Amino acid sequence: MKRITILLCVFLAATTFSKAQITTTTTPGVIDQKKDINKVLQFTNDDYNFGKIVFGKPTEYQVTVKNISTDSVTLQNVQAGCGCTTPKGYTKGEKIAPGASKVVTLGFNGGTNGAFTKFVTFFFDGGMQKQVTFHGETFKPADNPAPANDATQKLKNPSN
Repeated sequence: MKRITILLCVFLAATTFSKAQITTTTTPGVIDQKKDINKVLQFTNDDYNFGKIVFGKPTEYQVTVKNISTDSVTLQNVQAGCGCTTPKGYTKGEKIAPGASKVVTLGFNGGTNGAFTKFVTFFFDGGMQKQVTFHGETFKPADNPAPANDATQKLKNPSN
């Protein structure tokens, strides 16, 4: 009988403890809806191809963000995925009016050898965010280019 009483007490304590850990943070009847960023903002160059670039040579390109909604949108932050990419030309907390555009310049130091793909995330108010990418391939130019060859000039101009 003691065992049954002890097991029952342990069961009740465990059940009470587990129910105490369950909390709800939502208000009944309220649904949290995030805005669809594609209905609010339009991006150009959000998947940019650099093609082939010289290894170690810094380069830049621009991403344009246009507000296509009827409300202002706040650009809270632009965060690069690595230290080789630098976003510039924007201010944290900057508002983009309806119909207006904002140009953000993304710089890349070219320090990745071979093929690369980099990511930059734009954060806006209302929990909206957009990840843009750029990609390409770096190459190292030849250390010693071929010397000039006078023989080719003689072949082109036979009067010499």
